Amino acid sequence: MRHTKILTSLFVALVVVPQGCTNLSEDPYSVITPEKFYQNDDEVRSGLAAVYSQLNTVSTGNQQYLNEITSDEGVIPTRGQDWFDNGVHLEAQRHTWQAGSPLALNQINSTWVQSFTGVARANVLLAAVENLPIANKARTIAETRVLRAYFYYHLMDLFGGVPLVTTTEVEPHERTTRAETFAFIEKELTEARKDLPVAWPSSDYGRATQGWVDAMLAHMYLNAEVYTGTVTAGGLQKGSAQWQKAIDAADRVIAGPYKLTADQAANFRADNNTSTEIVMVSARRPESGLNGYGTISNNLHYNQFSPAPNNGRAVEPPTYRKFDPDDKRRAAILEGPQFHLVTGAAINDRSGARLVYTVDIPDITQATEGNGVRIYKWPYDPARVTNLHGNDFAIFRLAEILLIKAEALNELGRTSEAIPLVNQIRARAFTPPKPIASNLSQAQLRTAIFDERQIELLEEGRRRTDQIRQGTYLLASWNHEADAPFRVLMPIPQTQMDANPLLVQNPGY
Repeated sequence: MRHTKILTSLFVALVVVPQGCTNLSEDPYSVITPEKFYQNDDEVRSGLAAVYSQLNTVSTGNQQYLNEITSDEGVIPTRGQDWFDNGVHLEAQRHTWQAGSPLALNQINSTWVQSFTGVARANVLLAAVENLPIANKARTIAETRVLRAYFYYHLMDLFGGVPLVTTTEVEPHERTTRAETFAFIEKELTEARKDLPVAWPSSDYGRATQGWVDAMLAHMYLNAEVYTGTVTAGGLQKGSAQWQKAIDAADRVIAGPYKLTADQAANFRADNNTSTEIVMVSARRPESGLNGYGTISNNLHYNQFSPAPNNGRAVEPPTYRKFDPDDKRRAAILEGPQFHLVTGAAINDRSGARLVYTVDIPDITQATEGNGVRIYKWPYDPARVTNLHGNDFAIFRLAEILLIKAEALNELGRTSEAIPLVNQIRARAFTPPKPIASNLSQAQLRTAIFDERQIELLEEGRRRTDQIRQGTYLLASWNHEADAPFRVLMPIPQTQMDANPLLVQNPGY
């Protein structure tokens, strides 16, 4: 089979953390403890599979939702009786969430729990492996630390400083600062890197490599001003930039076994395990219980596919209008009269009228079935099981690493060195080529890079983070009013505050 063996191992070592490692009454390890279960290589391997399984959960789903729907990229309008969902999507788009509001108690809380579930699984495995005479012990520890660092990375990005839990003891923990969390993640990744391979054989596709570490570090350093800064009720006070570190980490990836694909779309199809561009991946299988990629169904109309999609997510009109009509990447967005994606037959909406996707969404509280163009970046998998597809989710691609290096070079005033990197990516997007001008100023290139990131990384879970770094996130609200500056961080969900008396809420909430 094409996906890593570790993802098809027994999942008997799964653990559950209902309150994100902070509940005082729940037992987060069920009946599975290091002493009771992990005794040999096979049992450790299945435990590692459980941590990788949580990577699939955290890399998309609620985390992806919060980074896209709260930004200027995606929107989920209310369509008649569909998609109101207690107002959570309107909250996300209008930036009106609070610690106890529907969005916080659903998507925000789920992201907290899912990430800390991954942390807990990693901690149980690390505690067990420490005293076991297993093969490849150092490598197993390194993989687990990298995965735990990834879970903490998302927590840091969304919430700021969080409790740093590195043991299996069930007890409340205070929050660290965001800068302390940043330093912990950096240390974990840097120390683990030496024990990871540059690449794995195809039978172990989807496991952590040195490229994973370098890609995560490059993205961390790109956002270092944000992540090492502080957020008060008055907004973000930036920390120190780390542009050269971002360049150094990006260069290590660029020097690795990665190459841009001739066709960007090759990175998203069901056979994208053959892509030379994907650096860090969430490997999927089109099988029930193995985390098949289901986001494909969130965007498309009910009649466009079988089983019926959800007809939810659309692209915000200004984002779609940024695409050059000649840009091949625009083909991943469906506009105008629509067809069944398998049979090619013309389709209607549920009233019997021809289904037409319109660019504009006049009212996100009263949208039609066809309002909003739709992303179809991940095409359906012919081997899908119900709505579970085998398209792998690229967490980092070489294209993004090139854009990270370009942005860091530009911020250091090395604009002429940065421009060719952006044009490397644009070269495959246009025939004939449409490079950006070679004489752009630093400010002009900064804008061009952010626009290029929005187009190249559409629906890849980056936009909120990019907008916060860019300083435009607080303008992403559909309220068309001044946004509360503290919303660059999500609130700690009230359920977590209630579970752990040592937690202190983010300012403004």
